[in-house]
Amino acid sequence: MASNKKLILNAGLVLGLFSFIGIGLVSFTYALTQQQIAENERLFVLKNLRELVPENLHDNDLLADSLQLSDTSIFKNERTVTLYRAFKGEQLVAVIAQVTAPDGYNGSIKLLIAIQENGQLMGVRAVSHHETPGLGDAIDTNKSDWVFAFNGRSLSDPAPAYWRVKRDGGVFDQFTGATITPRAVVKTVLKTLQYYQKHEQTLSQTAAVSHE
Repeated sequence: MASNKKLILNAGLVLGLFSFIGIGLVSFTYALTQQQIAENERLFVLKNLRELVPENLHDNDLLADSLQLSDTSIFKNERTVTLYRAFKGEQLVAVIAQVTAPDGYNGSIKLLIAIQENGQLMGVRAVSHHETPGLGDAIDTNKSDWVFAFNGRSLSDPAPAYWRVKRDGGVFDQFTGATITPRAVVKTVLKTLQYYQKHEQTLSQTAAVSHE
């Protein structure tokens, strides 16, 4: 009887040990996976930042030199907006806003929008979305050149009233069979330009925090 109890106790201890080891391995693997996901996201954002604002135009670390600002009067769906700032010396070259267009056809569309210090757009990139393949995914640069139509635009080119797709009386093309997606992107780019205009002085007067 005592021998059976000892066997059961030993079996329980072994089972507990294996369970503990198993939980530890799962936790360790999960932590490594999360770190890798975070690193992949960081590299993806950095790649797009460098496409929008080439390295020869600035001398600071874009990822390190970022701000979290809020303005619910413009971005009602976002409490804070991440802004990456490009400096050459102490001179602001550009601001890249990471914003969300909440009203895509299949949900939110995350965008990076680069604005020169003079208020002109340097470029727009869709970095995350679930738009319909073959239709709304034309916002991707590897699918079409549609987003390049924003390059060089500003609040005066065109006037805010014409920051719409052509179907709504604006100047920007819609997609064949898909109007909701480009409409959402155009609206968010306009809001971002208005946001920059409103906060330009604050953004340009704050010194760069990290140089390479």
